[in-house]
Amino acid sequence: MFSGIVQAVGKIASLQARGGDVRLVVDAQGLGVDGVAPGDSIAVAGVCLTVVGIDATRLAFDVSNETLSRTSLGTLDPGSGVNLEKALRLADRLDGHLVSGHVDGIGRVLAIEPDARSQRWTFEVPVELAKYIAGKGSVCIDGTSLTVNETEGARFGVNLIPHTVAVTTFKDRRVGDAVNIEVDLIARYVERLLRG
Repeated sequence: MFSGIVQAVGKIASLQARGGDVRLVVDAQGLGVDGVAPGDSIAVAGVCLTVVGIDATRLAFDVSNETLSRTSLGTLDPGSGVNLEKALRLADRLDGHLVSGHVDGIGRVLAIEPDARSQRWTFEVPVELAKYIAGKGSVCIDGTSLTVNETEGARFGVNLIPHTVAVTTFKDRRVGDAVNIEVDLIARYVERLLRG
């Protein structure tokens, strides 16, 4: 589990084809690899990945075809920035919201507009995900816990304060960019329970 509070921005060092899927290597110097061991979970652009190797400041992850098909990881190039977060420990503060790192789908940036010192961002998600996103609810975008301002069909808006833009990959995002979307996990379970 994660909180959606980004701890560092890493850089894609390489994406290597291996046996039909991919080995992803991330330079995680800002995150630090002290205390990280093979088998640990790290959220990379909001995607929960298992560490399979450590070399100085770099972390290696094996990425399955399922993960590549549901996230933007396979579209990233070496040098691309990715938000990073180590998994929560039971004693950690929960400053964002409960995030599993199990991305539900890919959304798109539709608009970025100034709003006083903040920025107002509009995103579009696949229609089947829209029902899980509610005004004043939580959503995780590229591993960042955000509060939803409003929704309209498959579109929703959020405000990003200057700090959030500065310490995440949002500073590099542009209109049209793909983003990883994880809806609030409570909404998914409520729907399942109601269906019986």
